[in-house]
Amino acid sequence: MIIDEQNYDVIIIGTGAGGGTLAYKLAATGKKILILERGNFMPLEEQNISHVDLFKKDRYHAPEKWYDTSGEPFSPQTNYAVGGNTKIYGAALLRMREKDFEAVQHQDGISPEWCLKYQDFEPYYTEAEQLYKVHGKSGQDPTEPPRSMDYSYAAVNHEPPIQEIVDAIASQGLHPATLPLSLTRQNDDPTGDAEVFGISLVLGFPNVTLKTDAKVVCLHTNGSGNQVKSVETEINGQKYLFSADIIVLACGAINSAALLLRSANEKHPNGLANSSDQVGRNLMKPLMTAMVQLSATPNSGKFPRTVCLNDFYWGDGDFPYPMGHIQNTGGLLQELIFAESPPILSVLAKVIPDIALEQLAKRSIGWWVQTEALPDNQNQVRLKGEKLYIDYTPNNLEAHDRLVYRWIDTLKQVEKTLEDSLFKRSRIYPRSEIPIQVTANHCGTCCFGEDPSTSVLDLNCRTHDVDNLYVVDGSFFPSSASVNPTLTIIANALRVGEHLTYS
Repeated sequence: MIIDEQNYDVIIIGTGAGGGTLAYKLAATGKKILILERGNFMPLEEQNISHVDLFKKDRYHAPEKWYDTSGEPFSPQTNYAVGGNTKIYGAALLRMREKDFEAVQHQDGISPEWCLKYQDFEPYYTEAEQLYKVHGKSGQDPTEPPRSMDYSYAAVNHEPPIQEIVDAIASQGLHPATLPLSLTRQNDDPTGDAEVFGISLVLGFPNVTLKTDAKVVCLHTNGSGNQVKSVETEINGQKYLFSADIIVLACGAINSAALLLRSANEKHPNGLANSSDQVGRNLMKPLMTAMVQLSATPNSGKFPRTVCLNDFYWGDGDFPYPMGHIQNTGGLLQELIFAESPPILSVLAKVIPDIALEQLAKRSIGWWVQTEALPDNQNQVRLKGEKLYIDYTPNNLEAHDRLVYRWIDTLKQVEKTLEDSLFKRSRIYPRSEIPIQVTANHCGTCCFGEDPSTSVLDLNCRTHDVDNLYVVDGSFFPSSASVNPTLTIIANALRVGEHLTYS
């Protein structure tokens, strides 16, 4: 064991949306910061995948096994690299709706109220959109919350076939809106992520140190158990101990909870910061269905997501409960998570030649249909020996099914409108829910709140039980909402960073 004799002001574990953003926020304070990242830098050619082999290989799966509720092993699609899962996401950065922060009645139960409200996050949403160069246009979406500042960058134009679909949707009295996207405005690496807008901006600071290929395996506390005194880390097969005044976990909702559970000791026998028995519980994975719309007219297969629709977010005339959010997937030759949820293409990839698969992908338009999952104490991350289990039973299923079929009805009307140009009318819309191995949009597991008996973190995302330990990834969410959580994770990291600046 090598003991690093330096004492840092802050150690940040993880470099994704939470950790990378927090590092940016704190770097200019002069605090001595150590960033520990389990992976390494991703080569550009690994990031910009645009080929049919996307549907043939398990890309970006972690070199480990997790276990589902039935005990079956799987390789999680989670990215250990500088920038974390933002290196492989779709770069859609949406604000939660105002009502998402309130208690909302769903058909299957209540989505709980947040202790902080939309107005508490609004300044940080604005800061996050500026930092991540979010391209968007306000005023199109009737569910959009109020803003203190408009987007600084113009929305991305739809591809011609997508624009025709958007116009056809609008003709039904619906409100398709441009999807806010984080973009670098660079041709070689167009997608914005936590490496580009976080880590890369701080590496020149003399007070910041980044260690890659550094897997944190345990947090050790002092004798009283109220402070983390050292972070045990494996680097190139060697064990190291690092110490800091403040420790921040940003490993993702699953891995942050797992690290706390693995750090159990005499003072914390059920896992670090777990006197409430809530660490790992209330894991939320929004219901997401990938859907294919077959087109008579080819497209490039390599265009970004640009359109979303929230007309059914809070329900419709036939269903008075929230239903959710819809967005297009982008070109199917570059949509990584879509390739894990194969309505048709991954299945056919095993039996048809590449050229035929590419032609099919270019005659397909993909859609994501997303519905909020409700917190459930039995949906959890847990350890059994050295094995990591993900116990998860989906809920709010009827609301999601209704949204899927409502969207199919919409697409049928679109095809009727565009029958002479884009589509031949089809009764088949291949679709599939994303499997458990895809870790996109997971949240919960270390909920924040004012009551230490029912939450893990306080309102500044510091653990109730351990004075110098914080969590700034999606773990803190009390509810999941139906929109992607990434912008809220970024905004919260900026909020917590402001608090830590003066701590």
